[in-house]
Order: sequence, then structure tokens, then C-alpha cells
Amino acid sequence: MNQYDILIKNGMIVTMDSEQRIIENGAVAISGDLICDMGPDRDFNDSRAAKVIDAKNGIVMPGLINTHTHASMTCFRGLADDLDLMTWLNDYIFPAEAKLNFEKVKSGALLACAEMILSGTTCFADMYLFEDAVAEAASHAGMRAVVGEVLYDFPSPSYGPIEQGFIYTQELIKKWQKDPLITIAVEPHSPYLCDPELLSRAADISKTHDIPLIIHVAETQNEVSTIQKDYGNTPVAHLEKIGVLSPRLLACHCVALTKQDIDILASHDVKVSHNPESNMKLASGISPVPELINAGVCVGLGTDGCTSNNNIDMFLEMDTAAKLHKVNTMDPTVMDAKTVLKMATSNSAKSLGLEKITGSLEAGKKADLIIIDTNKPHLTPMYNVYSHLVYAAGGNDVATSIINGRLVMENGDLLTLDIEKIMADVNEIACEVKGTFQNGL
Repeated sequence: MNQYDILIKNGMIVTMDSEQRIIENGAVAISGDLICDMGPDRDFNDSRAAKVIDAKNGIVMPGLINTHTHASMTCFRGLADDLDLMTWLNDYIFPAEAKLNFEKVKSGALLACAEMILSGTTCFADMYLFEDAVAEAASHAGMRAVVGEVLYDFPSPSYGPIEQGFIYTQELIKKWQKDPLITIAVEPHSPYLCDPELLSRAADISKTHDIPLIIHVAETQNEVSTIQKDYGNTPVAHLEKIGVLSPRLLACHCVALTKQDIDILASHDVKVSHNPESNMKLASGISPVPELINAGVCVGLGTDGCTSNNNIDMFLEMDTAAKLHKVNTMDPTVMDAKTVLKMATSNSAKSLGLEKITGSLEAGKKADLIIIDTNKPHLTPMYNVYSHLVYAAGGNDVATSIINGRLVMENGDLLTLDIEKIMADVNEIACEVKGTFQNGL
């Protein structure tokens, strides 16, 4: 009788557990949706597994976790580049989004899921419109996802007035509450697009259901100036004053922070999503991540959406995060490779409240893992596995991906998605978008 559903053998197991264990010539055994055993390769018998996967001396590691993106913005990749944030949002993104519907958002999300699986991401947190479509896309793709409908003061193309937005959020919570892959979050856009009552109400829903609360916070200095003018505080201090800060809160971007802001975030155990490539591309600034980490703040990593990045490859994001802070501080020891890899795995899981089930390879956790093909010139030789994963490897080096015990990609082939149809669907959407901006693109 088979004891394991899947046995991965002949790999270097990079666990990213609390002891940062690495198992040379190791094996990972999967039963159902769980990792049931790990250890030296010699301790496992192939005959006890329904399926055996040879890692071919590659790296077996936790799947990467993208803590902040807008998946369906794959539909707008490259639509409006080289612009400041407010021009980008008001003149291009919001008008394009006004034409969206459930099916378009689902098509964009399916494309994002394909891109993420192919590049090693096994879980993502999403904030967008028609989020039930994103949840359906992630479920179909077999991806773990934290999704939430964006809430703001003005009417949404998805739900209309804000009261309907809260109803929509409650319906999402009810629909997906028992799903093995989908977690619902409450996601007001930002302090500058949400009044205090909206933010407080969102925080109350998060507390009642014990689910994540995700907000853009202090993304630009202009945002800080606006909140200071309107409320007399920085965005962080404003959120503290109205009772929104908690360990459930994931604050995205956190670029324009004061020392006092950092102390406030740490005191409330708020988590932070760092999005370096988007912040660079929009010239928003550089988040003080080393200072946040030193203050004890849990910092995860995210890509933001495809219109401000323009990819959702977490390997590229890790490389950028490490190098950006070195040159910003003029200190090559800052943001070492192990720290950055932790941000993209175990810390990202903790940021989303998922640390008990994913983010590291441990017996009893969900089987969310990827295999890196290291038999390539740019990955030869290998002296330090953490250095390789952050500075040398790329998303296209991911050969196999397993999520929740399900094989979703094997030897570079997607098993859950029809990628040709998905790309054709999104190209049709792009033709409509071009028509919207026929005089401005």
C-alpha cells in the first residue's frame, strides 16, 4: 500500500523553518494536502509513493508568497508607463477599470495565476474589483490566495456605492469561508480614498471574522501631506488614532514613514508589504525596510500590479529588494540574501496570517513547494544556496510547483490552466482598452 501520494527525492531541501534547516540530498513526502515527512533521501522508499518526482539535484523550497498585487491588472500591462502615481491612476487606470466586468477580471486573474505559477509563486494577496472573480480564478488554477474587494469613498465599477461594498465583502466571507485555498480579507484602499468611518468599519469586520485587513499606507510623500492637511497626522498616526492598527493589518508600501511611524507600527504588531519595483517605477521612494526590521516589524514582499512593475515575478522582486537597500544605505551587508528570502516565504506567510499552514517546509504544514532546476550555466557553481536564490535564480528556473498537495506544474508545463486560451482572452480585452484611449496612447 502506498504511504505517500507524492515523494520528491534527490534535492537540496531549503526548509525556511525557524532553524533555517537545509537537508542535502533530501526528500519530501506528501500525503493529501500535507507534508507528512522530510529527511535524508536514503530514508525513503520509492515503492511507498504513488508518484515519485526526481528533483535532479535541484533546490526544493517553499513556494514564494506575493503579499500585495492586483492580479487582473495583467490586462493593463504597459498601458501607462513613466508617469507619476496620481496621473497614472486618475488619467489611465481608473478610466480603464471603469470598463471592467466579472469575466474580464477573471481572465486577467487567470493570466496572473499562470505567470505566478510559472515563476514560483504559490500564494498571493490580491486587492481589486470583482474579487469573487479573482477567487474563482485562483481556485481554478489551484493557487492559494488572500483576496479582498477594494473599498473606497466613491462608487465602484463593481458594487456601486460603499454600502454595497460592505455587503459584497460579507458575501465573499460567507461564500469562501470553508475553502481550502481562498482566504477573504477586508481591503479599504487607503487613508486618502477612505474616510475614517469607512476605515473603522472595515477594521471591525476584520476583527469580527479574524481575517486580514489590507490597506495601502504612506505610499508617497504627497499622501502623507494630504492626510496631515486633512487630519493633522501622518497616515500611520491617523490609523492609530481611529483604532485601525492591529496584528491583522497588512500595511502595503509604507514608503514615507517617520521614526515615530515605525515605532507605532511595531507597537501594534502591524505587518508591512514591501513593493520595491513598483515604488521605484512610480518614483514613490524607498521604504525604510532595514529600520522596520530592526524595530521588530514583520516585513513581507510583494510585486504590486502589472501596470506598475510590469511583472509579478517574485524572484526578480527579491533581487531588487536586496540591491536597492544596499545602494540606498551604502552598506553591502544590509538586506542579506537569507533575510530577503525569508521576506518572500515565511515572513510573507506571517504577514497574511498563514504562518501555521505555509511559508516553510515542515511536517504538518500544507504542501506548497517548488523545485528549482539548478542544472544551468547561470546557476553553476553553487557555493551558497541563499545567494543563488536571491541573486542568480529567476522565475524561469522553476521546474515544478505543488500547491496544497496538488501538482500544478511539472517540468515547466502548466497542468491546471489553458494558457493559450487565457492569453487570447486577455488580448481581446486589450483591443477594447486601446479603443478607450485611442487619442491618448
